[in-house]
Amino acid sequence: MMKSRKLFFALCIALFCAAACQKQQIDTPEENQKGSFAKGADISWLTEMEDDGVKFYNNNEKETDCIEILKGIGMNAVRYRVWVNPIAGYSNKADVVAKSVRAKNLNQRVMIDFHYSDYFADPSTQTMPKDWEGFSIDELKSAIQAHTIAVLTELKNNGVEPEWIQIGNETRNGMLWDSGKLWDENRDLNNWKTYADMTNVGYDAAKSIFPNAIVIVHVDNAWEDNDWWYKKFTQNGGKFDMIGLSHYPQTHDTKGWKEMNTLAINHIKSLASTHKCKVMVAEIGTKSVNPSLAKEVMKDFMTQARDIEACAGVFYWEPQVYGGWKPEAYNELGWGSYNMGAFTSAGKPMDVLVELFK
Repeated sequence: MMKSRKLFFALCIALFCAAACQKQQIDTPEENQKGSFAKGADISWLTEMEDDGVKFYNNNEKETDCIEILKGIGMNAVRYRVWVNPIAGYSNKADVVAKSVRAKNLNQRVMIDFHYSDYFADPSTQTMPKDWEGFSIDELKSAIQAHTIAVLTELKNNGVEPEWIQIGNETRNGMLWDSGKLWDENRDLNNWKTYADMTNVGYDAAKSIFPNAIVIVHVDNAWEDNDWWYKKFTQNGGKFDMIGLSHYPQTHDTKGWKEMNTLAINHIKSLASTHKCKVMVAEIGTKSVNPSLAKEVMKDFMTQARDIEACAGVFYWEPQVYGGWKPEAYNELGWGSYNMGAFTSAGKPMDVLVELFK
């Protein structure tokens, strides 16, 4: 009799677990499953915009959370940059964790983008964090490790598991200048090994917290042939799981956007074939001054990108910007507002995002 009861209870538990698993599968659409095509957006400015009073609206004119609006038109992933010690606080560890928890609660996959700077890092500037100035190479490696582990540990403690982790942002000319700079005035500085070692420290730190995360090394200009760069990086011992590229097809003076799209697609295919890994378009943007043209540009690119098995996904860079909004720091720098936002003046997504998130 006792054995029968135990068998009965075991059967009930098994049926309950099966039902729970089935429900979990139903609640998580295939397009949101890990490894599926990422239809994403970098919305790192979101909390600063919200603090400035910027509102977002759904098609029923109801004020709605921006992430929820983007999810409603098909977004399944978000990307957040991390700065070391930004003056205004936005994009620091606490801000990134808070935004990541919000995204996770809305069933979004997460990419974390380490800049290893106190502000934007890109090919034109890879400024050393103020607190790291004067560090030796070994001290910089220790700082990279500690910063990476601290941010990722806090994410883990809050139940967020990033699917992708970027080590550096658009690091075509290295990072943490001048220590990790690769060239100056077309002169090779022989720093490839130092830069690769720095990146590897970040790679290993990321894997120590999230062993299954996909680590990305990211450069700009998808329309250029970047094969030489990744070969040089790997020849110096650099490690990555996935290649990351930026693509802004309307920003070149001599090439039209169609040609830039075609070149980017061809290079995604060739990079994936040569380096035996997938390629993520970690940033894309189109000029918002002509919404119908922006839609055409995005449709042309996405129609091709979705057909490439080696393309892991595409992330729009800061689509939620509208109405001339810009961060306070832009005023101090004398910069204008971002001109590739993809929300209308009424605070709603433009058709270009519908094309991206189809």
